[in-house]
Amino acid sequence: MEGDTFSGLGNGNQLDGKVMQTFQKSFAQVQNILDQNRILINEINQNHESKVPDNLSRNVGLIRELNNNIRRVVDLYSDLSNNFSKSMEASSEGESSGALKSDGKAGHKRIRPG
Repeated sequence: MEGDTFSGLGNGNQLDGKVMQTFQKSFAQVQNILDQNRILINEINQNHESKVPDNLSRNVGLIRELNNNIRRVVDLYSDLSNNFSKSMEASSEGESSGALKSDGKAGHKRIRPG
């Protein structure tokens, strides 16, 4: 309960443990990549400031690695978003049958005045 980032979401329902583990694992991966990026950026800056040709050449590879890491973070956040949406949709469907269709739109029919 206390300390769970996602507790209380979905009209008071908690996300199940497996979903929470997935979120925590993904956030840990993102944090690890961001920490690596910080180190890469520092090294890139030092190499740039040194103006030593070998260091500047090394920056090409470091910048490629940085770009790949950024792509990985984007992919992880995309997966997180999709997983979160699916879990919230499943939670909503469990609370009121037919409340949400798979496309996320309301499934209730509008009653027209006769």
